[in-house]
Amino acid sequence: MDIRELRYFSAVFEERSLTKAAARCFVSQPSISLAIANLEAELGAELFLRHRKGVVPLEAAERLQPIARRIVDEADAARNLFRHGAPKQVLKLGLMRTLDGRRVTALLKPLTARRDLKLHIVAPTEPADARIVAKSLVGDGEHFLSMWSERYVAALPLAHPLTLKPRLRAADLADIAMIDRCHCEHSALAGRGGKPREIAAIAETEDWALALVAAGVGVAIVPEGVVHNRNDVAVREIELTLKRQVGLAYPASHAPSEALKTLIATLRATAPQKQRAAARRQKRVPAKPERRRVKVPSA
Repeated sequence: MDIRELRYFSAVFEERSLTKAAARCFVSQPSISLAIANLEAELGAELFLRHRKGVVPLEAAERLQPIARRIVDEADAARNLFRHGAPKQVLKLGLMRTLDGRRVTALLKPLTARRDLKLHIVAPTEPADARIVAKSLVGDGEHFLSMWSERYVAALPLAHPLTLKPRLRAADLADIAMIDRCHCEHSALAGRGGKPREIAAIAETEDWALALVAAGVGVAIVPEGVVHNRNDVAVREIELTLKRQVGLAYPASHAPSEALKTLIATLRATAPQKQRAAARRQKRVPAKPERRRVKVPSA
């Protein structure tokens, strides 16, 4: 076994998904699958149970994970110990405040691990080489490279009456105490129920909004990623389809820096499989010719 295989294994263990692990490690899914297969063959034990929505770690994986994590972390620490002196490219990256922390970690970790790159994180409104933002916030003079799509969901206090419903309508949120988010880039629910919303609080951050929800102050509409593994709030889908596309926005007026070119190439190589398949179909499938009906004369 090698460190790369252990790194991929640890990503699968933590993400519970081969696809998400591949995106986190900036490699293709077959590379992840091959690494796991090699480990299983070498250890003589099955590590994960595959199912339609992802994977479940088996006993062997539970035993291997703390060892793999320690080996990977120590290897990274040893590598960093001898990094010095080499000139670095600077990449200034603006991050939208409402991003899912897990996705941000997976995105930034490979960048901070590079020897030739110095990363500066700024607010999305500040001058930057590129920004990670929702598509709705992309300016006219920017290119946009889609990275992921996620729904908005309702986060409710655990004892809230609306938790009795499996799905919520916009009308259900009328006359309900709501928690607005200062930096919310999506206000599609406003007025959809036919009545003005009752705003109980305005939160500066996602964590603060969810803390207020957990305390029973009100209900918040949040991107589904920010409530991942939260057990102090209830989550319900909304019948009104609310989604956002998140991606890399960068200036179209001038050529990207070498550091940004590397990031763009990496993101394109690890784009979601559905997006790549759709792009291939668009290139491959010609427009269907219009069929003409021919009248057959009656006998």
